[in-house]
Amino acid sequence: MYKKISQEMTEFLKDCPTAFHAVERIAKELEQNGYVKIEENEKWDIQPGGKYYVTRNDSSVIAFGIGTQTEDGGFNIAASHSDFPTFKVKEHAELEVKKKYLQLNTEGYGGMICSTWFDRPLSVAGRVIVKEQDHFITKLVNLDRDLVMIPSLAIHMNRSVNDGYAYNKQVDTLPLFGTDKSKKGDFKKLIAEAVGVPQEAVYGSDLYLYNREQPSVWGAQEEFISAQHLDDLQCAYATLKGFLEGKQDRNINVYACFDNEEVGSGTKQGAGSTFLYDTLRRIHLGLGKQEEDYYRAVAGSLMLSADNAHAVHPNHPEKTDAENCVYMNEGIVVKSHAGQKYTSDAVSIALFREVCEKADVPIQFFANRSDEAGGSTLGNISSGKVSLKAVDIGLAQLAMHSAYETAGIRDTCYMIKAAKQFYSTHFCEENGSIFCE
Repeated sequence: MYKKISQEMTEFLKDCPTAFHAVERIAKELEQNGYVKIEENEKWDIQPGGKYYVTRNDSSVIAFGIGTQTEDGGFNIAASHSDFPTFKVKEHAELEVKKKYLQLNTEGYGGMICSTWFDRPLSVAGRVIVKEQDHFITKLVNLDRDLVMIPSLAIHMNRSVNDGYAYNKQVDTLPLFGTDKSKKGDFKKLIAEAVGVPQEAVYGSDLYLYNREQPSVWGAQEEFISAQHLDDLQCAYATLKGFLEGKQDRNINVYACFDNEEVGSGTKQGAGSTFLYDTLRRIHLGLGKQEEDYYRAVAGSLMLSADNAHAVHPNHPEKTDAENCVYMNEGIVVKSHAGQKYTSDAVSIALFREVCEKADVPIQFFANRSDEAGGSTLGNISSGKVSLKAVDIGLAQLAMHSAYETAGIRDTCYMIKAAKQFYSTHFCEENGSIFCE
């Protein structure tokens, strides 16, 4: 089972070189399972028993399945993110070097490990905005070949490279695109040809580098998987599978995958936007419910904020807490933080533990070292717009924010099982007691 799921996830990852492609792939899965796309700028005609999804900016998606007995039900929400650290191509995309080389002009997106991007085949993917007569349309593009590379400077010219070298993204990480046989304009020409339009029809673009190295399952027992952007598409994939398999009629099941987590989530399509709030409110309005019903539903809801976690590093076990440390292939990680960078609290942790016990899924607990700040993620950011019970979870991995990350193959299956159980559970609160049915 583990290898089968890993192979399926490998195909999913191959289809997702950017957040735009990830949302397109998720939408395809949703439609194959009977979900109907609705648009934010149109009136929503939704019904009990219906299955729908909505996207924002082509890079975030929220899907929801409405039960047939949701009069007093809340929302079961699992949220992940579609983006990952990479390099974005600037509008004026080409740089000449001594009239002999042509480079792509890029800037960093998110907190990547720069050194992992060197000396490996890279390509470019994203979206372009095309003018057709009197209107604009969006087209996704993937230059699906080994196109560029960021070459290292030889150690003979950089003797300090192994002594903690500080990379300059304006100098060191610009990818090589061509020689003097190429000329400025060739890159945009490639993009236009890839989407089948004249160059002058391309009015805008969001283009990113991605690692061409294929995902790999490896290890003594083939227990590891390595690929680009396991953070956070491993969780996005697993919670989607659980969402599609889970069923219950008394709550509204919601699957969310937000963009821009790696740069703070403060965009119109990020977890810090109104996207989740807008969607939940419109679901209730579309079902003819009152404002009071919405607030009661939110109070009875639970959200899983699913974003990967740091496994104990075999070379640096001292970097993690002595006891609250986690390992690959040993279960779903529950994250907590005294400073509330994670939303988990005693109540939400207890509810999630119950879900995992019913699903026969192991869990493990993560906390940062007390002298390390750590990072925050989706849960505490989204709670500023929709305040509900939430627990921060994830899957243990190594080399987070590398161009090629590593995780455990068993953990993907654990997350699918837990998400399925979560989406099959009715949470309700009566007289100060919470029930998981």
